[in-house]
Amino acid sequence: MHKPCAVIPVYNHEQALPKVVDDLLRAGLPCVLVDDASHAACARVLGQLAERDDVHLVTLAVNQGKGGAVMAGLREAARLGFSHALQVDADGQHDLADVSLFLTQSQAYPQALVCGYPQYDASVPKGRLYARYLTHVWVWINSLSLRIPDSMCGFRVYPLTATLALIDSVSLGRRMDFDPEILVRLAWRNQPMRWLPTKVHYPQDGLSHFRLFHDNALISKMHAKLFFGMLVRAPLILWRRWHA
Repeated sequence: MHKPCAVIPVYNHEQALPKVVDDLLRAGLPCVLVDDASHAACARVLGQLAERDDVHLVTLAVNQGKGGAVMAGLREAARLGFSHALQVDADGQHDLADVSLFLTQSQAYPQALVCGYPQYDASVPKGRLYARYLTHVWVWINSLSLRIPDSMCGFRVYPLTATLALIDSVSLGRRMDFDPEILVRLAWRNQPMRWLPTKVHYPQDGLSHFRLFHDNALISKMHAKLFFGMLVRAPLILWRRWHA
């Protein structure tokens, strides 16, 4: 069974969110919105959107961070009976014209995690672009593989059974460290992955919650934790790949 939805973590994105939801519903994709303790104006918009058919709302009383909100949304998606969830940012940076391509690929390969490989335009902040390359190198080291070309793009379709099995068995980063860590840990489990190029645009008036120093420190700590975890697991990881 292939029954997908979209999971959107939301923290004070009331300006961009309605169009994101409109585009996803137009593509035939139900939406699970996760209010990550947004301010009152955003909470009102979320409440209005939740009155629409095929829009579900999860409200977190305390801010959990992007990763925490995504995990709450994935659990709610499974509870509602969905088999797959397309993670989408609320700020409008993802090209939702590609939704059908991602869902088609997911339906053809239902066991696979379908990930976006970002194609940036001139709007990308140069500091964040260059920092990604360092993360890529660490991801390749920690996954013992070159098969993850980009670990930071949050536009991806998760098969919920395999993903929740991981989430429920380990402690994952709950903020901006979530996106790369879950890919590395799924790679350790020999999770099938497929990659599709997708355009990524940073709106001039977009709201980013990436904290340059704090989130880079979290990501660096995550890479260090994964490195030592990889050393312990390396024989098992390589054995799994050999037998696959």
